[in-house]
Amino acid sequence: MKVALVHDWLNQMGGAEDVLIELKRMYPDSPIYTSIYDREHMPPEMRFWDIRTSWIDRLPLIHSQHRPYLPLYPLVFEHLNLSQYDVVVSNKSGFCHGIQPGSALHVCYCLTPSRFVWNFDSYAAAEGLSPSVRLMLRPLLAALKRWELDATRRVDDFIAISTVVQKRIRRLYGRDSVVIFPPVDTARFQPAGDPDDYYLCLGRLIPYKRTDLAILACNAMGRRLKIAGAGRDRANLERIAGPRVEFLGRVPDAEVSELMARCRGFIFPGREDFGISPVQAMAAGRPVIALGGGGTLDTIIDGKTGVFFDEQTPASLVEAIQRFEKLSFDSAAIRRHAQRFDSRVFEQKFKAYVDERFARRRGE
Repeated sequence: MKVALVHDWLNQMGGAEDVLIELKRMYPDSPIYTSIYDREHMPPEMRFWDIRTSWIDRLPLIHSQHRPYLPLYPLVFEHLNLSQYDVVVSNKSGFCHGIQPGSALHVCYCLTPSRFVWNFDSYAAAEGLSPSVRLMLRPLLAALKRWELDATRRVDDFIAISTVVQKRIRRLYGRDSVVIFPPVDTARFQPAGDPDDYYLCLGRLIPYKRTDLAILACNAMGRRLKIAGAGRDRANLERIAGPRVEFLGRVPDAEVSELMARCRGFIFPGREDFGISPVQAMAAGRPVIALGGGGTLDTIIDGKTGVFFDEQTPASLVEAIQRFEKLSFDSAAIRRHAQRFDSRVFEQKFKAYVDERFARRRGE
């Protein structure tokens, strides 16, 4: 079975790239088609991959500022013909599902329908776009919505990363899908006995992650908070941070595991379509304080593996932390729960699904 992998862009690490790494391990001989590839800022292991980029990879500053070029990405994938393959797997959060598969089976692992297109107001607010820029972009958004809907007809099967994304695919695309949770390397994380007296946030420091809520809540309660990660929002976050908030910057994987295992609790204040870092924290036996929406509804059991807060406000998070501190948690039970989302489970389910669909296609 000749397989090709398609990915939106390769210029920063995130959950989509973690999925791509796992897909490459599952299909090691498969080339990767993508729009851009910033070799210097991606993991060294990728330098040994067969990565095939598009013409926009040569445009000025695109590796560091790819968002202004968003209208061009549909053109890239629209003209990408992969009919020479038996199976094409698109790992989509943007526009890469728009490839031309020809007779190949096209399975789209959908991280989400494009936020820029379908949730533009929230995207624009998080990115700080001015009202005039938003108004100018409206005709483009209408065209991109039409393009997205047309592109979905080139997908044979959708796989959603969570229940909330499954519902979104149905509502926006009018398509059914199955849910296969993203892979999490739970073996990297192990419980470490009694925790230290700090809360932890980890991830890119960008507005929609809402790290500001964790800072303001811990400021108000006088709690220690460690923040691991880097991003364009760091300066803004440092301005509101109290004396008990510590910024660690980018942290090596080995230190991440230790930070997870030693934290009192992991705070996850953003709304994500799945959210890998809460599962990593639970794999280390630590409970999670998370917004009760999005992918956390699939991964966290309120009162057993963590607690939810209802609104993205400091007051709501403070209330959740207060409730959290009155509860006791079973570290071993939390870890067992996290193992439901292990990479091996993902590999077994994903391969079985693709093999079954390919066999059915050949039978037809």
